[in-house]
Amino acid sequence: MTAEPISDRGTRWPVPPPNGYTVDDLFTLPDLPPHTELIDGSLVFVSPQRDFHTIMMDLLVDGLRRAAPEKLKVRREMAVVLDRRNVPEPDVSVVRAEAVTGRTLTRYQAADVVLAVEVVSPDSAARDRDAKPGKYAAAGIPYFWLVDVAGADDHPVVRVYELDPVTRSYVISGIHRDQLKTNVPYPIDIDISQDALDRL
Repeated sequence: MTAEPISDRGTRWPVPPPNGYTVDDLFTLPDLPPHTELIDGSLVFVSPQRDFHTIMMDLLVDGLRRAAPEKLKVRREMAVVLDRRNVPEPDVSVVRAEAVTGRTLTRYQAADVVLAVEVVSPDSAARDRDAKPGKYAAAGIPYFWLVDVAGADDHPVVRVYELDPVTRSYVISGIHRDQLKTNVPYPIDIDISQDALDRL
């Protein structure tokens, strides 16, 4: 551990080391809140989620699992080690089956991840739209989905991105509003309409 906690009115907060936290710190610091992420050496704590966020994750996990080939597994809210200073927790990930080595696993390596999905929340919008896609692309994750809301009725919109191996950046390959139908990373057809959300 590279940081010593300080106490202020009964709350203990870790003091960051001079060069920021590393992946080792993230997994050894005691008493961190669930779903803490490491972004550019800083700890990021998750705020309470909106109902849309939860049901959209449920809808995507169910649809992805129904269609997944045996060589791939679908996971939600698992840490992904991109490098020493970046360990985000995608809302949904599709990982290679051989990377699932046991029930006590706490993280995956970027090379294990085929698809990372972020469902935008108000408190994490900048990270979800700007910071994380660039980091996922630089780490070589082939596919990225960004799930947001649009319009007066806040209907879901899923933007599907594919990695350009030359530029190591994502290029958009589709925008889906009522039906998420794509062939990457495998054939997927998920009803993402308001009716589908209302049924959950």
